Amino acid sequence: MLPILKSRIVPSVTRFIDDDWTSLFDWNKQGFPNQSMTVPSTNIKETDGEYIVEMAAPGMSKEDFQVEIDNDVLLIKSEKKIENQEEKEENYTRQEFSYQSFQRSFTLNNRVVDDSKIKANYDKGILRLVIPKREEAKVKPTRQIQIK
Repeated sequence: MLPILKSRIVPSVTRFIDDDWTSLFDWNKQGFPNQSMTVPSTNIKETDGEYIVEMAAPGMSKEDFQVEIDNDVLLIKSEKKIENQEEKEENYTRQEFSYQSFQRSFTLNNRVVDDSKIKANYDKGILRLVIPKREEAKVKPTRQIQIK
């Protein structure tokens, strides 16, 4: 049963990204200035008609994200600056700040997905993208052919 599962699930996911699992998760963190940076966990789910990408990014707002497509690459970026300033004495100011950023990219296979209809939503710490499949790429139900 395992070979059936592998041949049915893995090829469909790789069709979505048009690559293998290693490029999907970008384990090398290319493009990151700091290797200790936290990269949000990402889940990718396939249904008959779409792919759903969920990225855990709590404590952010939708304005902190930028999602774009460039040459069949879906790019998800985020930047957040937090600055706290506290007056202690007349001539003394203490200032603390933090800066968080990340970037994830996924190569899309435009023979399978319709990138013109991607929708994104951020709610309760989860960035969710819905990437619809093209009609010709959707799984078609089994049909019986009548024998004459």
